[in-house]
Amino acid sequence: MAEERAYWLAWSQISGIGPVLLRRLQQHFGTLATAWKATKAQLGEVEGFGFQTLEKVVQQRSHLHPEQLLTKHQQENPYFWTPADADYPRLLLETPSPPPLLYYRGEVELQENLGQKPMVGIVGTRQPSDYGIRWTRQISTALAKNGFTVVSGMAEGIDTESHTAAMKAGGRTIAVLGTGVDVIYPHKNRDLYKQILSAGLVVSEYPGKTPPDRTNFPRRNRIIAGLSRAILVMEAPLKSGALITATYANDFGRDVYALPGRLDDRPSQGCLKLLSQGASFILKELDELLTMLGAVPQLDVVAASPKSEQLTLPNLSPELQQVINAIAVDALSFDFIVQQTGMNAGSVSSALLQLELMGLVSQLPGMRYRTNS
Repeated sequence: MAEERAYWLAWSQISGIGPVLLRRLQQHFGTLATAWKATKAQLGEVEGFGFQTLEKVVQQRSHLHPEQLLTKHQQENPYFWTPADADYPRLLLETPSPPPLLYYRGEVELQENLGQKPMVGIVGTRQPSDYGIRWTRQISTALAKNGFTVVSGMAEGIDTESHTAAMKAGGRTIAVLGTGVDVIYPHKNRDLYKQILSAGLVVSEYPGKTPPDRTNFPRRNRIIAGLSRAILVMEAPLKSGALITATYANDFGRDVYALPGRLDDRPSQGCLKLLSQGASFILKELDELLTMLGAVPQLDVVAASPKSEQLTLPNLSPELQQVINAIAVDALSFDFIVQQTGMNAGSVSSALLQLELMGLVSQLPGMRYRTNS
């Protein structure tokens, strides 16, 4: 795992290689260390590796030394996870584009990382109405008091209200930044930032000292959606980062809820659009919302299946039998199946495809798999 950590960092330093291509590399070669040693022709077999990208890899890879790079990077950024780390947030790992490095500051709670404590994202406009503020405070307070961690982006408006209300209620909150975790933006939230460090966590895919940049914030919204079991959109115009977050949530198989508003209110237009597209209503009865959020499946600690619970099926190769035994108890993410079986990612992917074609396994949103028995 320590070696693989260095290669997540090294690959992320090559221009043109983003989170999606990194995920494909890992799945194709099994490990990024193996991919690092692959030939140009072998890399060309991976979807998305065109001529220009291959040329960049060949040119830049020869000048990078993963272990040395990791040692130097840890001196400047000591606190970060990679997908090779056991503490990397499992829900985020299920998405198609998990950040190769996720930096953090604050108080880590492993139950959140393991998916055993539910996290709910709250997003919305930077210029909320009194109506939006009131409901954001009420809902954030209710979530915090019922054991949910509130996730948002520490922007002005709805984000600030959700973080603040959750902490006032004695709960935890996570802020996902579009800057380095040591850069406070907006600066007026410096007191809020300090409070979050003592009552939760600040995370970012950008290394320390990264200043705010307009292109960073839409990208960070996928992390808010990826960390969360559900996304609540409180108030949002038709063009807003909150709707980008909701789109990511839909893509990741997360539940999306929206606060209804008046037809002629600009801050409500985005929410009304989401509701017309199938998002769930946030209604006055908060107990109903809490019940619905509580019904979202949680990730449990999965132990190896007792032999009595394993599925013994005729005519399965040992490899297919090994994969189906791993998911006999509960739906599992692709990466956890790889971990449970000890097989490489390519073999697991091939086995899952065969099992799906045989009607024995189904794929769920978020690259999770379950048996059909």
